[in-house]
Amino acid sequence: MAGEPIDPELPSVEHLRERARRRMPRFAFEYLDGGCNAEVNLRRNTEEIRAVQLRPEYLRDYPGADLSVELFGERYAAPFGMAPVGLQGLMWPRSCEILARAAFAHELPFVLSTVSTASIETVAELTEGRAWFQLYHPAEEKLRDALLTRAWEAGLRTLVLLADTPTFAYRPKEIRNGLSIPPQMNARNVWQMVTHPRWSWGQLVAGTPAFETMKPYIPAGLDMRHLGLFMNETFSGRLSENRVRTIREQWKGALVIKGVVSSPDCEKAIDLGADGIIVSNHGGRQLDIGESTIAPLSRLARAYGDRIVVMMDSGIRTGPDIAATLASGARFAFLGRTPMYAVGAMGERGGDHVFTMLKRQLQQVMEQVGCATVADLPTHLVAP
Repeated sequence: MAGEPIDPELPSVEHLRERARRRMPRFAFEYLDGGCNAEVNLRRNTEEIRAVQLRPEYLRDYPGADLSVELFGERYAAPFGMAPVGLQGLMWPRSCEILARAAFAHELPFVLSTVSTASIETVAELTEGRAWFQLYHPAEEKLRDALLTRAWEAGLRTLVLLADTPTFAYRPKEIRNGLSIPPQMNARNVWQMVTHPRWSWGQLVAGTPAFETMKPYIPAGLDMRHLGLFMNETFSGRLSENRVRTIREQWKGALVIKGVVSSPDCEKAIDLGADGIIVSNHGGRQLDIGESTIAPLSRLARAYGDRIVVMMDSGIRTGPDIAATLASGARFAFLGRTPMYAVGAMGERGGDHVFTMLKRQLQQVMEQVGCATVADLPTHLVAP
């Protein structure tokens, strides 16, 4: 059941992160926790969100806080959802399924990555078709069309096109841990698995993590090196106007472009018929010298918020962070690391715990400042 009591030992994202760090092998935790290069933008994302301030209003009639929102024809219980995360099952066994199930129970959207470890069909079944699908654009049109057909036939109606990974990022921790392309398992990783028996036993029961959505298209018998090379050759991450236009003509549901941080790209998204954008820098994992997400969000929401649904991910960790993001102009927020920390810390119980915690944190902020609806949060923003 959604909404179980908060575990008093793990009442914050900081507690969840620390417990997850202890329970996960170092290579798995650093894949989740790290960014690119010197991780400057990883830190900047959250720091600048937390520079946002809200103004309370106390001497007024107040009906209470309503967290629910409508988005693309669906009603959600709160204005946030689960961001797409690749290789979820590597970080904790069956974490993709755990979080999809919990998001559905909490009436929140779950966004499935093309390169996650549960298939489109599995996640669609767990969410009764209310999940979203994020497409890494394939190099071949035939594979693109096959993935879109599967998502639609499974009942998914919101498609997210990934724009912010035109090239493989330089991530020193992943290189050191052998998680680059192609991946390499080294003695250090093996020792980490041996010394984390709970994780290892869970993987033994769940089976080796795999790109489940991609399984029908991967040649049989590939070792890790050749699998990495195959995935590298299969996907061409750079979007173009022609690619978006072709998908818009095919996809009859809501179309969202993720990774938009500039006015020219937002204008193109609108002209190409996108229904929404997600302001994102891939969680600080792609460009270390770029802006934080909250800065372009504020500009784009002011300029284009009446023409397209503006959402945000990257750097959002807590309920107050969600409130700051919505007050700055976003219609919706997505979190990736925080729910993953929760599953790493608590296993099967982590999904319900983290979504309950985030809802309660957000509700407390809204009640404290006297905000009745999510749409009213911008009226409480303290101007910088």
